[in-house]
Amino acid sequence: MITIVEHFFEQGCGRCDRFATPDCSTRFWLDGLLELRRICRDVGLSEHAKWGHPCYMHSGRNIVIMGAFRDDFRLTFFNAALMRDPHRVLVRQGPNTSQADCFRFDDSGQVVASEAIIREYLAEAMGYAEQGIRPPKVDHELELPEELVEALESDPELSHAFAMLTPGRQRSYVFALNSAKTSATKVARIIKYRDKILAGKGALDR
Repeated sequence: MITIVEHFFEQGCGRCDRFATPDCSTRFWLDGLLELRRICRDVGLSEHAKWGHPCYMHSGRNIVIMGAFRDDFRLTFFNAALMRDPHRVLVRQGPNTSQADCFRFDDSGQVVASEAIIREYLAEAMGYAEQGIRPPKVDHELELPEELVEALESDPELSHAFAMLTPGRQRSYVFALNSAKTSATKVARIIKYRDKILAGKGALDR
C-alpha cells in the first residue's frame, strides 16, 4: 500500500494488481478525486496517507478518507453516527455499515455541483473534533480497538470479510491487537492481518 499521498493520485492505493496501471480505479475518477482533495485542503484539513488512501484530519482526529472503486469514488466520514445529514445525501457503504457515512459519486462533475454541501458537512465534522465529541459507545459483545474500527470504516472489503468471520476468529484479532502497546503497532498489525481476514482466517491460523 502507498505511504505517500501523492502516490495515490499518481498510481493508486497499491492494494491490487491494477496499481500503477492505466486500469487503476484512480485513473477513472482522477478529476473528481482531485476536486475532493482541493475541497478538503481548502477547509483546513491536514492530509495524510492511511490504509493506502488519502485521509484528512483535524484536531488530532480522522475526519474523512477518500477511496476510488470501479463503479464510483467516495469520501467517507469517520464518526458518522454524529453527522446530522440534513440534506440526506450520505449513503451506507454496504450492508454491514451501521451508519450512512459517505458521499458517493459516479461522475466527477458531481463533486463541484455538491461542493457547498461537502464543505458544510466537513465543517460539522471538524467542529465535533474541535470539541472532542465522539459518538456514544454502542455495547457490543466484542469491543473492537479504535484502530480496527477506523480500518473497517475505511475499507468496505475488509469490513465485510471481518463481519463474515466466526466470533472466535474475530476475538483472535482483538486479542492480538490489544496486546500491542502503541496505536502505531496496532495499525501495522491490521495491515499485516488484512490478507488473512480476507481469506477468512483467524489471527493464529496459517
